[in-house]
Amino acid sequence: MSEATATTDLSALTGTWTIDAAHSRLGFSAKHAMVTTVRGSFKDFEGTLVLDGSDPSQSSATVTIQTASFDSGVADRDGHVRGSDFLDVEKFPTLTFSSTKVVQDGDEYVVTGDLTIKDVTRAVDLKLEFEGSQKDPWGNDRSGFSGETTISRKDFGLTWNVALDKGGVLVSDKIKIQLDVSAIKTA
Repeated sequence: MSEATATTDLSALTGTWTIDAAHSRLGFSAKHAMVTTVRGSFKDFEGTLVLDGSDPSQSSATVTIQTASFDSGVADRDGHVRGSDFLDVEKFPTLTFSSTKVVQDGDEYVVTGDLTIKDVTRAVDLKLEFEGSQKDPWGNDRSGFSGETTISRKDFGLTWNVALDKGGVLVSDKIKIQLDVSAIKTA
């Protein structure tokens, strides 16, 4: 059997898509002690994409992330970040993103939307790339997107930090958010 190639006909994307969290990643990275990068992801999230392949500006996305699913691979650090110094997951159990504008820029897309962390909402621009579309072995139409953005955690009221002896701080203000999304067409 020959290998299928990804669809590049964007009109076929028109419809409603559900993010397949089992085959997607919502990741982050931050500098620690000014010398290394710590990476991790949120493990529990859901989202819907309403895509218009003929007119991407009419597309939209909503995502809800469970803050308690924060995972950097180190239990003590994860507990600290989930606590009141950072995400305060007991009081703020979700992060949300809701798009407000989609602009096509060549082969890339800029999705502007409202990101809410704790009780602060700010507009962010997410640069996305369409990775392709395929029918999977179970008959689902599946599309992939990758992207990233950088936010200032201070803009969202996440200000806890510790000054270092030689200058700088323990946790960087800039947080990179990376995503690799697989979505299944539902309508």
